[in-house]
Amino acid sequence: MSHPNRERADRILDAAGELLLRMGYRKVAIDDIARAVGIGKGTVYLHWRNKELLFQALMMRESADLSDEILESIKADPAMILPHRMISSSFLVTHRRPLVMAMLRGNAEMFGSLGDLALRKQQDELRGQFEDAMLRRGLIRADVPNISYALNAATLGFYLGDTLSDEFEGIALEEKAAVLAHIIRTAFEPAGEPDPRAVADVAAELGSALEALVSGYRKGIYAHDPAKAPGAIPGPHRGKKGRT
Repeated sequence: MSHPNRERADRILDAAGELLLRMGYRKVAIDDIARAVGIGKGTVYLHWRNKELLFQALMMRESADLSDEILESIKADPAMILPHRMISSSFLVTHRRPLVMAMLRGNAEMFGSLGDLALRKQQDELRGQFEDAMLRRGLIRADVPNISYALNAATLGFYLGDTLSDEFEGIALEEKAAVLAHIIRTAFEPAGEPDPRAVADVAAELGSALEALVSGYRKGIYAHDPAKAPGAIPGPHRGKKGRT
């Protein structure tokens, strides 16, 4: 069941996101969200039947907006799918979204029981598809052992490094992205210029996959139960839960 009042639903999600960043998932109650929007608690439940589903919808919206931004950049320039450009661009886009950053870093205090959402699993599957397409079309080196692990390890350090030490906090985000692009380009991409046809083929494949991902997210955001919306990304089964 979806609801026509999406403007109100978006206001609820906006308030939920602000409170989540300020208070953490466990401390935010539906009463707090309703008060911030200026509506009754029962009105919130017209959109999502409990707190967990509301925050699942919030994470779906964040992921859909991020994926849309990446998709638009690929449509504008297919060469954006080259690993060094895609990974560094995603790094910048993600850092502009505090909720996504917190989710990626596994902020248990902020997200509580939301830590095992299916969003990360779906994004991991998309990353695997991206790497497979790159290998098939010769846009990424085939001689690097355990390429998926190597790429993930090289990239993840740029996301998590600031949580382990403040030694490099003075480096601008754009400079960090440029360093990340250099590492990916020199360590994982073949020498020379990429084949334009291969770039176009992978851009079309990845673009199609991103469109399907975003479509599933968008269908789930405004559903009473996001995980059961037609075409939405399925979440883990949790059984019945009461309102919070």
